[in-house]
Amino acid sequence: MIDIPAASIAVLAAGGELAPAALVGALAGGLLALAAREAVLAFPAVAAWLRLAVEPLRRAGREGYAPSTRERRRLAALGALAAIVGGWLLGGLEVALPLSVAGPALAGWAISSRRRRYRAAVERSLPEVATAVADSLAAGRSLRASLPAAAAYLDGPPAAELSRLGAELDLGAPTAETVGAWRARMRSERVDAFAAALLSQRLAGGDLAGLLRRFATGAAERDRVAEDARSATAQARFTGLLVVAMPTGGALFAELVQPGFLAKLMASPASAVLLAMATGLQAIGFVAIRRLSRVVD
Repeated sequence: MIDIPAASIAVLAAGGELAPAALVGALAGGLLALAAREAVLAFPAVAAWLRLAVEPLRRAGREGYAPSTRERRRLAALGALAAIVGGWLLGGLEVALPLSVAGPALAGWAISSRRRRYRAAVERSLPEVATAVADSLAAGRSLRASLPAAAAYLDGPPAAELSRLGAELDLGAPTAETVGAWRARMRSERVDAFAAALLSQRLAGGDLAGLLRRFATGAAERDRVAEDARSATAQARFTGLLVVAMPTGGALFAELVQPGFLAKLMASPASAVLLAMATGLQAIGFVAIRRLSRVVD
């Protein structure tokens, strides 16, 4: 007869009990999501409020929209509600209450993150924008007419920005003021350089179409070099993420195998202090690796 160690039998038994529990938990989560969807659909006012709350977040990524104070408050309330529900599902009220404080901050971070992505998309498209404007100028149009005309050859964030510039110009705004307002709105050094190229003809004259084509060539080469640098530092960024994720994943796995492991660990003051110090050092190391591997455009 084969003698199986008692520890192995305990591990196998725990694994057999965890599998049905995980399936039941996944089924419960799916049913909860379905119930929430049906509850929202049953009350049109709630669905309308949710659409109003999420709309600024969508517009921030689609057109670089800056939400008003009222919209930010509505989105912060939605973030706090989502944090409370998520924390309550994860660990009860002890987790839900601290997360409710972080909900509004998370909503503000989401708005800022989507606006940064929008600005980055405009910056990456500056070579195409410069080429489209140069082609329109070469066809005989003025600068005021070339800016909105170039939007027809683009899509996404650059098309939205040029359409906005065209709308302001159609309302009679001066070209210099419109371009200056665009620079202030975008807050980007690359957009500043492109705007300076657009307005250079008003001060010094010359071939603006040729200047924009040279700008497009230089901007495309700069993007290529930056992409090569990001590829070269991809391993360092992945290492930084892995260094932070491995201890967290190990702790979650230990909690899954032995429920209550983290609670026992936090119950001891010495263990709690050491865990807090380890978490802080992990965060510092992650930030340091990210900063060292960051490519400055």
